[in-house]
Formats: sequence, C-alpha cells, structure tokens
Amino acid sequence: MSNHQQASSVSFSYLAVIRSTVFAFLISSVLFIPMVGIKLSGWGYRFAFDQAFWLVGLVTLVRFFTSIIVQVPKWKALALRIFAQRAYLPVVEDTKNRFRSRITILLILLAIIANPLFLGQYWLSVWITALIYVLLGLGLNIVIGFAGLLDLGYVGFYAIGAYTVALLFKFYGFGFWESLPIAAFAAAFFGAILAFPVLRMHGDYLAIVTLGFGEIIRLVIHNWLPVTGGPNGIRLPKPFISFFGLNFSKGNDPYSFHNFFHLPYSEFYRPIFTYYLLVLFVAAVAFVCYRLKEMPLGRTWEAIREDELACRSLGINAVTVKLAAFTMGAFVGGIGGAFFAVLTEFVSPTSFSFIESALVVAIVVLGGLGSVPGVIISAIVLTLIPEILRDTANIRILVFGVIMLVVMIWRPRGLTRIVRPRFNRP
Repeated sequence: MSNHQQASSVSFSYLAVIRSTVFAFLISSVLFIPMVGIKLSGWGYRFAFDQAFWLVGLVTLVRFFTSIIVQVPKWKALALRIFAQRAYLPVVEDTKNRFRSRITILLILLAIIANPLFLGQYWLSVWITALIYVLLGLGLNIVIGFAGLLDLGYVGFYAIGAYTVALLFKFYGFGFWESLPIAAFAAAFFGAILAFPVLRMHGDYLAIVTLGFGEIIRLVIHNWLPVTGGPNGIRLPKPFISFFGLNFSKGNDPYSFHNFFHLPYSEFYRPIFTYYLLVLFVAAVAFVCYRLKEMPLGRTWEAIREDELACRSLGINAVTVKLAAFTMGAFVGGIGGAFFAVLTEFVSPTSFSFIESALVVAIVVLGGLGSVPGVIISAIVLTLIPEILRDTANIRILVFGVIMLVVMIWRPRGLTRIVRPRFNRP
C-alpha cells in the first residue's frame, strides 16, 4: 500500500461519522418533534409524529452521507473548490466577460418579456409581485449594498408610496399617473428627513433607529382613522391604472382599452399592462444603479462603506453622501409602494409589517451586497419559491429556510460576484 493510500485510510474516522450523525439526530429531534409533531386542534392538540420522524430521518441521513463525503480526499477537495472563499472576491471584468454578461442579461430580459404568453392570471400576479420586490431590493441595495447603511425600516418608504397613491385618489381623485411621481418624491422626502438624525450613527444603532422609523410609520397609518382608515384600509377601483388615458373597465365606454382597439373584453389586459410597465421601471432602475456604481457618487458610497474614517480624512462630506443614498433608496421604495397599491387595489397597515423589511434585507444579502443582477435574481427566487411550495403548506417555511441556508453556505458573498470594471491605459 502506498503512502498516499495509507494517509487516506488513516484520515478517515468512523467515530467522527457516528458522532456527527448522532448529534444531528438529537438536534433535529429536539427541533422537529415539538414543532411539527404537535399540532393544535381546536382547544386541544393532537400528535402527528409521522411527519416529524420523516424530517428527523432525512436530516440524519443527509448528515451521515455528508460526514462521509467530507472525509474522502477527492470529494473533500471538490467541496473546498466549490465553497472556496477566494472565488467570491471582487474580480476585474474583461471584454469577454462583459460581452457574456450582456448576452445573459439580454436572454433573461427576453424570457421576462415572453412570460405573459405562457402564464395564467394567477402566476402573472405572482410575477408582478416578484417585480415589485425587485424594485424594493434595488432601492435597498443602494442604501445597504452601495453605502453600507443597515436600514431595517425600509418598509416605511414602501408604505408611504402606497398610501400616497391611495390618499390622493381618496381625497383628490388623482389617477395612477398623477400619483406615481408624487408618491416617489414623498417617500424620498421622508427618506431625507430620516437621514438627518441618523447620519452620525453606525451599525446596530443605525439599524435600531431605522427599525423604529418603520414601526412609527405603520402605527401612524393604523391609528390615523380619519385619513388612512386605520385597520380598514383604503380600497382602490379596478380600472385605476390606464394605458395612455384608456382605462381597463368593462362596458361600452369608448375610452376603454378593449373598445378603442376593437378587442373582446378580458380581465387579463390590465395585469399584462401592469407587468410590462413594471419591467420597464425595473430595467430603468437597474440601469441607473449600474451607472451609479461607475459614477463618482457610487465610488464614494463604496469608499464610505469600507472605511468612513479614511474618507473623512480625505475631505469627503459623508453627510451629503449618506443623505443621497437614503433619498434615492426611498425614492425607489415609493415607486414600489405605488405599484403595490395598483396590484392589490387595497392598502392596509397589515401589509407593511417588519416581515416585509426583513424579506427585502434578505433579498439584498442573498443576492450579494452591491450586486444588481444578484438582487434581481434573489428577489424573483424568494418570491416564486413560496408559491411553488404552496401545496406543502406544513413544511413550506421549513423548506424555504433550508434553501436559504444552503445558498448562503454555498455563496457566502451572495449569488453573484461583484465585478469591477477594467481601466485601460490611454
């Protein structure tokens, strides 16, 4: 037997496999048996240990084979190659990579444009929701990914955009196109107001203050009954959004979409128009984000994110730079809120809880801080996976969490790497 084979046989430990498998069995039993095996039934409870045992067995089996794999030299080398940290550091982009990335973006854009041709009305509404989360992710990516400011109250700007559209319709009869810019600028205004008192805060303190801002917005909406309707919310009409002045209402109105183009009436026209409109807005915001990364403002955000003290020593005004990040991020959040009001045709405080902020933060982190394509992909994935797993309602959140854990272990810096442009000498 050669020295290499002897070293391989010595490095393999059956005791380590058994120890890790037993540990995984105990931990999964403690977690799954109470959480999945005991269910409420009226005023009492009932036992459903079969599902818990299946989950415990699955976790134990996966851990057993994983413990074997990581001790085999060939497989261990493959795992190290897959999970190597150095592979996810920023890389310099050359001409060939830029061409490939543009082709990939073009193919993804063509697939998104062709979606309504193959989807029903339900899945089209799911995709509209996914695009709204893409907008929110891109907006928060400006704040967290570019400038490094941890904002846990981003849902507040989302709520401001949605309620601005609803209130303008309720009290002044404004349509969608008149309300959209007002909603975006209203959210940006509140973003600037929030930015002033928190510009000198960092890390956890900044996160706590922004979290409080989001909760204040939700409580004001919930308790300001004469204006916002409180828990009852505000309902919007179906033909609220229009196509160059043509509404999507049913009837003999000559200014309705189907009568103007001599088409049979269908409820599918409005969601298709909303979908394509959102695609245009997402493409515009993504393009702006790409340009911001290459502009001096984007470079300054990145520098402040890495070392604010060094930037101050170089004479950079961190106050105005952070203010710009908060304002731009809130502006995009207001646009997302306006489209949310159009999609649901109803806004209420329950739609703007802390869970929404946490989900948008997860989208940014999972996609990769500062990565525009990563945020787009993660927003679509995190929106579609719960709907795909809807039939497995009992373990849907569990499977969702496992997928997120696997992705974050596999890609600790996000789904896509940050690519820096190459500067050629003249």
